[in-house]
Amino acid sequence: MTVTGIILVAGNSTRFRKNSNKNFEKINDKYIFEYSLEQFLENSNITNIIIAAKKEEFEFINNVIHKKNGKPINLIEGGTTRQESVYNCITKTNSDIVIIHDGARPVIKQEYINNCIKEMKYHEGATIAVKSKDTIKISDDNNIVTATTERKNTWIVQTPQCFRRETLLKAHEKFKNNQTITDDCMLIELLGKQVKLIEGDYTNIKITTPDDINLIKEFIRKVAKPH
Repeated sequence: MTVTGIILVAGNSTRFRKNSNKNFEKINDKYIFEYSLEQFLENSNITNIIIAAKKEEFEFINNVIHKKNGKPINLIEGGTTRQESVYNCITKTNSDIVIIHDGARPVIKQEYINNCIKEMKYHEGATIAVKSKDTIKISDDNNIVTATTERKNTWIVQTPQCFRRETLLKAHEKFKNNQTITDDCMLIELLGKQVKLIEGDYTNIKITTPDDINLIKEFIRKVAKPH
C-alpha cells in the first residue's frame, strides 16, 4: 500500500505570541517542522510527503526542503482551518493511506509512524494518544459538571493520525460544514467507523507557547534520534 505523509504547518500560531509561525522557530539549529519532516523522510513505509502551508511561506519552506533527499515533497496551500488544510492535501494524493502530523510536534518517533500504519490492516483510522493523568470532567455551557470520565478510559489525543484515504475523504466531504470537528479522528467516528488508540508518551507535545521551547529542547536531547 502507498502512504502519503502530511505535515501541517499552515496554522496562525495565535497563542505563540510572537507574530510568527512557530513551525519556523529554531531548536538546535533546526526548524521545528524539520524534525517531523526528517522522520517522515527516513520512514520506509512513507511513499511521498505533502506539507500544508500558507502560500506566502512557500519560498521559505522550499529553501529548507530543497536540501532534503529521499522522496518527493510537495507543498499544498493550507486552508483557514485545520480541516480545510487536511482536505486540500488528501485531494492531491492517490495514496491508499495518509498519515497526518502536526509540524509543531517535533518529538515524533519512528515507532509512532510504523504503529499507526500497521493498524490500517484492521481499522479505518488510528492515532497516537496518551492516557490522561488527571480526572476529566464534562460540563455544560454554564460550566456545571455533567459527567466524570473514568481515568483508565480517558485519553489525550496527539498526532500522527493515520487513515485509509478514501474513508477520510468521504468523511471530509460529508461533514465539511460541521464546526464541531476538532481532529480527523472525529470525522471517522462520525462515519461510525472505529479509530484505534495507540499509546505514545508525554514527550510528544505540541508547541503552543514560547515556554514550550525549552521543554522540547530537553525532550529532543533525551529521546529524539540524532540526524
